[in-house]
Formats: sequence, C-alpha cells, structure tokens
Amino acid sequence: MTVPALERFRDRAQHDPDVSWLLNFAVGAVQVGRYQSQVIRRLSEELEQARHDPLTGLLTRAGFELYAPRTLGLGPCVVLLIDLDGLKQLNDCHGHDAGDAAIRAAGAAFDDPLGLDPSLVAGRLGGDEFAAVVYLPDVAVLPWLLRGLHDDITAPFAHRGQSLTVGVSIGACLTADLPAVSLPLALRLADEAMYEAKRSGGGWRVTAGPAPAHRTVNGRRHGRRGTALEGTTS
Repeated sequence: MTVPALERFRDRAQHDPDVSWLLNFAVGAVQVGRYQSQVIRRLSEELEQARHDPLTGLLTRAGFELYAPRTLGLGPCVVLLIDLDGLKQLNDCHGHDAGDAAIRAAGAAFDDPLGLDPSLVAGRLGGDEFAAVVYLPDVAVLPWLLRGLHDDITAPFAHRGQSLTVGVSIGACLTADLPAVSLPLALRLADEAMYEAKRSGGGWRVTAGPAPAHRTVNGRRHGRRGTALEGTTS
C-alpha cells in the first residue's frame, strides 16, 4: 500500500468504525510479524553461535556432524582426526590457561593457512581432540596437507612472555578407499590411524584399509579415554 493510499485509508478510518477496526488489525498484524521475524532471527543467531566452540571458534561436535556431510557430498575427501600430545604436561607446568592457549593456537591452524577452499569443515570435538573434512580430488597433495597442518599446530606459541609448544598426532582416512562414504566410519578409521601415530611418538598416519582393525566400545576405539565407562565392548 502506497503512502497516499494509507493516508486515505486512515482518513476513512476516522469516520468508519469498520475501516478503523480493519486498520488496527492490519497494523497489529504487521507488528506481530515483525516481532516474530526478530525472534526467529535471534534464535537462528543463537543456534549458530551454539554450534561454535567459544575457545577456538571452530565448530562443536554437533556443528561438525551437521556440516561435514555437505563437504563429503562434493566428492573424494580426507577425514582427519587430530589429538594434541603433551597437553597434560603443559597444564601441570604452566597452568590450565596455558593449555587453553595451546588449544586456541591449534584451532587457528585450521583457519585456512594451507590454501584450502571454503569446503574445509573443522571442529573441536572436545578437550584437545579436533576433526576436519577436506575436499581432496588430488590425493597427491595429502602429504603436503598433513605436513603443513602438523607444522602449524606444533609451531611455538606465545603465552605470558614464554614460547611454548605441544605435539600432535594426526590420523587420516581417504573416503575414496571406503566401500561407502560414511562420516562415522571415516572418523573411526582416522582415529585408529591417529592412535598409531601417537604410539610412534606423534606425526601423522593414513589408515591402511577400509575396515576397522580394533574392537570398539560404542563406536570408539577400545582403550580410548573414557571408553571404560561406556558399556559393553562389541
């Protein structure tokens, strides 16, 4: 409705109770609609914020599980599971704020320093454990990607005037090697490769095959932190 038309409508409303009621109803509906739009927008913003880890800015586990399948649907990908090494010792020697600084620094390593395209999805799954999905049509660049990520995470970071470091173990699973693209299976295989890297003192490993090699507890590798309380081994 144009401004002149609205003015004429208001003039009629001064003399016609029916028109006045209709005008008040229309104004109220518009106000309610605007309020509902504001509420929906605010709830959407809060939900999006809840999907991001406040310490690193990366996706939370829930956010990662929501967005990772979109990248997996693009084609051949590599799924990474990353676990920091030496964080407990860092906390014991320098305090938990130093550990938080290490986690923040590790999170910054996923901020596309490797020249990856926007399809990169990275999340902090909890504690010092991270995951990422990278669209990787050319498998030849995988060693370069793993080396770059390893070097970025293990680079010294400043904390209260000190230069500190942590180690990292990275497991990688190529989805092209799987019988079917599955985020849970890829993460499980990447977890096994990460565990092998950790046993060897850190670095990175690529999963050796499409089938898990270790028994699990509720889908997590047997022996992994917390699995002793997660139910019956299968």
